[in-house]
Amino acid sequence: MSSAADSISIILITGEFIIGVLGNGFIGLVNWVDWIKKKKISTIDCIITNLVLSRICLISVMVLNVILIVLYPDVYTKRKLQIVICTFWTFANYLNMWFTTCLNVFYCLKIANFSHPLFLWLKWKTDTVARWILLGCFAISSLVSLIVPIVLSCDYKFHATAKHKRNITEMFHVSKMPSFKPLTLFNLFAIVPFIVSLISFILLVRSLWRHTKQIKIHATSCRDPSTEAHVRAIKTMTSFIFFFFLYYIISLWVTFSYLITKYKLAMVFGEIIAILYPLGHSLILIIFNKKLRQASVKMLTCRKIACVI
Repeated sequence: MSSAADSISIILITGEFIIGVLGNGFIGLVNWVDWIKKKKISTIDCIITNLVLSRICLISVMVLNVILIVLYPDVYTKRKLQIVICTFWTFANYLNMWFTTCLNVFYCLKIANFSHPLFLWLKWKTDTVARWILLGCFAISSLVSLIVPIVLSCDYKFHATAKHKRNITEMFHVSKMPSFKPLTLFNLFAIVPFIVSLISFILLVRSLWRHTKQIKIHATSCRDPSTEAHVRAIKTMTSFIFFFFLYYIISLWVTFSYLITKYKLAMVFGEIIAILYPLGHSLILIIFNKKLRQASVKMLTCRKIACVI
């Protein structure tokens, strides 16, 4: 990469970092203040707070990765550092995806209406189910992040033994080869929360369709609270599906980027695009969540008044 490309990459990644941390930090701060005032926290706020914390960690790891690649390439070639970054990225990444899935399942259980006994039981126990899912998300993420360094270390040692005479540059490229299979498997496993979210989305759309059909039969208003709740949840989940699909494709791009001649450029480009997922979806949450939207409007209004004064 040229110096101009390096400078542009640093500027873009810095801007994304600032917006991502401020956006997610704002959500966490609003929920924390509400928790202090009410002396308790709702299940939805608990899920969203854990989600934004995981996203701040994910964005930080991704930004650190880009800075090391662009500004300190010699340091980045150290295998131990790569394993540490990969481990923290895996932990934050899995937390982010599973917490988002938990949020989508919560929307589905709270808003959708079905007569199936299992769904009715889950709907009745929504808060309990959501909190257990949160614990499960943390357990899965911790387990996978513990497996990653062990697999990568063993795989690297095996290849390093056969190719110990390579120089530093060759070692850097070889280091991506042993990590190819494990990281690809971990990325493929990440499709599971996406499938769960997609099922929740389909159930919510079907519930809205049935609800709209009943409204037409009874000739009642189409803008009742249930319909509006369905629409808001569907919009939020649609944005998640879009951003997740983009993020997943880019993650695979980064995984296979060692096959590209300009590996460094491909990886930096992939990371910059990938950050749009934890950044963009959080901004969507602020727009469609009534409490967060009102808090943001209030903050902007107070800022305008302060500027005028």
